[in-house]
Amino acid sequence: MPEPILVMTTMPDAVGANALAQQLVERKLAACVNILPLVHSIYLWRGVIEHADEVAMVIKTTVDRYSELEAFVQAAHPYDLPEIIAIPVVKGLPAYLDWIGAATKKELNV
Repeated sequence: MPEPILVMTTMPDAVGANALAQQLVERKLAACVNILPLVHSIYLWRGVIEHADEVAMVIKTTVDRYSELEAFVQAAHPYDLPEIIAIPVVKGLPAYLDWIGAATKKELNV
């Protein structure tokens, strides 16, 4: 079974988050993407404390698909330095974890 992971990122708005999520699922880079409502982020950027309203995204994928997902998110993202953080899934409902693996399985060209 492919090793499932959660990938976190944020987008500046829901429209961009929805578009990115749609593309990730269409490309089988993600089995599912949860788009969370408005979050307020406070962060240090280039020596200045910034405040921004953002939309958080939780992406369900596998370790096997991570590199492609990371490259796609980075290329599609409007930020200079997007948050892209992978979190291991230690336990979960086996059937759900199997579904993540099946939904993100890369199609082989034969």
